[in-house]
Amino acid sequence: MALHKFNPGKGGTRPKRRIGRGIGSGMGKTATRGSKGQQARRQIHPNFEGGQTPIQRRAPVKKGFRNINAKEFAIVNLDDLQNLFEDGAEVTVAELYKTGIVSAHKDGVKVLAFGTLEKKLIVKAQKFSKTAVEAIEAKGGQALVVPLEKVKKGKTEAE
Repeated sequence: MALHKFNPGKGGTRPKRRIGRGIGSGMGKTATRGSKGQQARRQIHPNFEGGQTPIQRRAPVKKGFRNINAKEFAIVNLDDLQNLFEDGAEVTVAELYKTGIVSAHKDGVKVLAFGTLEKKLIVKAQKFSKTAVEAIEAKGGQALVVPLEKVKKGKTEAE
């Protein structure tokens, strides 16, 4: 037994169709394209839509890319902290979730310096803007960076 002696099984192969080689071939005259019409006269590419603007030109172009590893942070402003928390309170990610400011589908919390802060607060979050840290510390509070963790329904993964 040798590789060059193997043959395909009976009925396993068919002869090549010789299209357009005369009447005797059985595939002459119209060469299996039927009679008349656009398809009989030229090859149409599969995406051709009859002259209508094709879908790839109708659809808007999506530029750039989205990094699947990018972290998405919930934004909390100083105004939010001013309105929701008492003077001297400790603000954690779980507390922010309970108040409804932070969504559970974000990767962490970032505190931004929009608005004014008149209270002394201890704020624990994953990220802070420089001006937010300055504003919190100017009132005698603390801005503490905690490790990145996903928020889960009132609790963080670390708790």
